[in-house]
Amino acid sequence: MNLLDGHVVVVGLGFGDEGKGAVVDALCADRPTTAVVRFNGGAQAAHNVVANGRHHTFSQFGAGTFADVPTHLSRFVLVEPFALAAEARHLQTAGVRNPLSLLSVDGRALLTTPFHIHANRAREVARDAKRHGSCGKGIGETVWYSLLAGAAPGEVVENQEVIGTPGDAPTVADCARPSVLRRKLDALARFYAPLATSPHGVDELVALYRDFADAVRITDSAETGRLADSGRLVFEGAQGVLLDQHHGFHPHTTWSTTTPHNARELLGGRAHAVVGVTRTYLTRHGAGPLPTESASVLARFPEAHNGTGDFQGAWRAGHLDAALLDYAIAACDGVDALAVTHLDATGLKVVPGDGSPAVGLADPLAWFGARLPVAVTGHGPDRAGYRVTEARSTINA
Repeated sequence: MNLLDGHVVVVGLGFGDEGKGAVVDALCADRPTTAVVRFNGGAQAAHNVVANGRHHTFSQFGAGTFADVPTHLSRFVLVEPFALAAEARHLQTAGVRNPLSLLSVDGRALLTTPFHIHANRAREVARDAKRHGSCGKGIGETVWYSLLAGAAPGEVVENQEVIGTPGDAPTVADCARPSVLRRKLDALARFYAPLATSPHGVDELVALYRDFADAVRITDSAETGRLADSGRLVFEGAQGVLLDQHHGFHPHTTWSTTTPHNARELLGGRAHAVVGVTRTYLTRHGAGPLPTESASVLARFPEAHNGTGDFQGAWRAGHLDAALLDYAIAACDGVDALAVTHLDATGLKVVPGDGSPAVGLADPLAWFGARLPVAVTGHGPDRAGYRVTEARSTINA
C-alpha cells in the first residue's frame, strides 16, 4: 500500500515556513480525506496555499479547506476566536461557503484571549534587543498561564515570575458556559493587570465567546478517534521541528510540540505515515540561530507571502544545512518520507553534515532521495506546482 493512502502526519523539518500548507493542500486534493486535524500551535501558523487562482494564509483552519476538507482543532491547539472569525470571513470572500460549518473543535483546547495576547506583546517589547522572535499572538502566554495552578505570586515558573494569583485556564468548552467563563476571565484580567490590559472587557468577551460556541461544533475527547475510524486523516503541524519546545534552540522556541508526537497520541496506535517537509534552502522568521544564513540566498529567492512581522521580525534565508535536517528527522523519531518544496530554486548549495564549507547542489531531488523516499514535490504555494508520488512506508505504517 502507498504510504499516503492511510493517515498522514505532516511536520516541518526547519524553523517553519517549509511549505506545510501547500503540501497538506496537495495531499487533500490528491485523494479522499475525511478531515485535516491540527495537532499543535494556534493562531501564529501562516500556511500559504494558492489553488485555482485563490490565495489564503491558513492559520487555524486546515490547509485542506480549498479541497473542501473539514478541519478538526484537537485539544493540543490553542484556539483564538477573534482570529478564527476573521479567517472565516476571508475564506468566505475567497469562495468558501460557510467556513465555520467545516470546523469542529475539541472542548478541552485552551482559549487564547486578548489578555494573553497583550501580555505576550508587552513581554516581547520589553526584551528589546534580546527578543525571542515571538509572533505576538499570545501562544506562549496561553500555555504558561495553564501551568500556574497552585503557583503563588513571586514564584518562577518556566523562567517567568508569577505576577499575581492565577485561576483556572479557560478552554473552548467554557465558551458555552458563561458563568464558568466569566469566573476564569475575571481571574485572568486581575492576574495580567500589572503587565497589560485588554481592549475588551470581561462581559463583552463572555458574550462574544458565547457567539463563537454557537457558531462551531464543540466536540468531546473521542472525536479524533471517530474521525480516524471513518476515513483518512491528514494531520497538519504548525511551525518547524527546529522551533520545538523540547528540541529547539532556547530561548528562540515555541511553546508547542512541533514533532509528530501529539499526532501519534491522537491516533492512539493507529497506522500512519510521517511526511517531513523541507525547502531546498533554509529559512526562518525573526531572532534566533540560522547557521548557514546568506544575504545572497535571501536576495535571490524573494517571498511573495512572507515579510517582516511587527513582533516576529525579519525574513531570513540561508543554504540547506544537512546536520540540521538530520537533527530534525531524529527529533521526530524518524519520518517515512520527505516533501520537498521550492524545487524551482537554482544555484543551490548545501552545508555537509560535518560542517565543511557549502558545496553546490546540482540535483536537489536526488540529494534528498538518497536520504529518504520523496513523496511530494513542489515549487511554491501553488497547487499546480505540486506532485504527489508513489512511496512506500519505512517506519510507521
